[in-house]
Amino acid sequence: MSATPSPSQPIALYDSGVGGLSVLRAAQAALPHEHLLYFGDQANVPYGSRSLEELRAIAEASARFLLSQGAKLIVIACNTASAAALKHLRAVFPDLPFVGMEPAVKPAAEQSHTRKVGVLATPSTFHGELYASVVERFAKDVEIFQSTCPGLVKQIEKARLNTPKTRRILEEAVLPMLDAGADTLVMGCTHYPFVIPLIEKIAAGRARVIDPSPAVARQTARVLAERSLLNPSLEPGSLRFITSAEPAAFEYALSRLLGLSAQAEAASWQGSELKLIPKN
Repeated sequence: MSATPSPSQPIALYDSGVGGLSVLRAAQAALPHEHLLYFGDQANVPYGSRSLEELRAIAEASARFLLSQGAKLIVIACNTASAAALKHLRAVFPDLPFVGMEPAVKPAAEQSHTRKVGVLATPSTFHGELYASVVERFAKDVEIFQSTCPGLVKQIEKARLNTPKTRRILEEAVLPMLDAGADTLVMGCTHYPFVIPLIEKIAAGRARVIDPSPAVARQTARVLAERSLLNPSLEPGSLRFITSAEPAAFEYALSRLLGLSAQAEAASWQGSELKLIPKN
C-alpha cells in the first residue's frame, strides 16, 4: 500500500458472497461520490462453519488482493470475517483503514422494551470474541435468543428471498424468539437484511428488525473524513464487482438483490493467493 492513498481511490467491500451487497447499498446511499469495489469470495461461501485459522488466511489474502486493486479503505462487509479476522487484519496492515461489522446488540438492547432480543447470525459469529464482548458490554441485563438459521445464506446466495424453504428457515428461527417475548431482532449476518421484508411479515408487528448496514456506512464516512480520504468529486461514484466464482451467477444475484445490471469480473484462488482473471 502506498503511504498516501488518493481520495479518488475506491472503497473496497469484502464478503464471502453477495451478503455484503446490503452494506454496499447503504454505502452508495451515504457516500454517493465514492467509487466502490466489491469482492464476493463465492468460491469459499459460506464462511460460517470455517475455522478461525482458515478465515484469517482467506481474509488476509483477500485484503492483499484488494490493495493490489487500489483500495484506500476496506469494509469487511461480513460478520463472520469481521469476528474472526478484523483484529488480525489491522495488525498485518497497520496503515490501511478497516471498517468491520459488529452485531447490533447495543442498539437492540437500548430499544427493547421487554429486555429480550433475538440475534440471527452464523456459528462463527456466535463463537467469536467480538460477539461475546459486545454482549458483555452492552447487553448484560438483556435476555438474548440466538439462531444460526441453517441454510439461509445459501438461499440468499441464490437470490431465493421469498420461497417456501426460505420462509420455513426463518419461521423456525424467529417464531420461538417472538413467543419467548423478544421484541427486537438483530441481523447478525450481512446476507440477512435481504430477507427483512419476509421477517417483518412473519413477525407481524411483534418485533422491530435492526439492520446494521447504515451504521457501518456512516462509520466508513467518519473514518474517511478523519484521514482526509473523502472523494471531493461531485460526480456519481463508479461500481466495480469481482467474484471468485462464476460471474454469471453473481450478476444474477446482483440483479435480483439490488436491481442492478452490471458485469462482474472473475478472480481465482491460486494456492493461497487471489489473482484477477484477465477479460477475454
